[in-house]
Amino acid sequence: MAKPKRTKRKEKKNIPHGHAHIKSTFNNTIVTITDPQGHTISWASSGNVGFKGSRKSTPFAAQLAAEGRPPRRRRV
Repeated sequence: MAKPKRTKRKEKKNIPHGHAHIKSTFNNTIVTITDPQGHTISWASSGNVGFKGSRKSTPFAAQLAAEGRPPRRRRV
């Protein structure tokens, strides 16, 4: 029987300063948080937050993506 595979946990990084990059198109809004060197720390989009179709392009969906609200938030 195979041994269960152990995965390494990611470390939490304390980054005092960062940049928010916002790409807003007619169809979606993507918010990316980076460190000062430009490495991605976290990101969210209207589709990632839970909106589908034409509702992704609404200002409300963009607001929730910027706040990083549930139902889903992805860490990189």
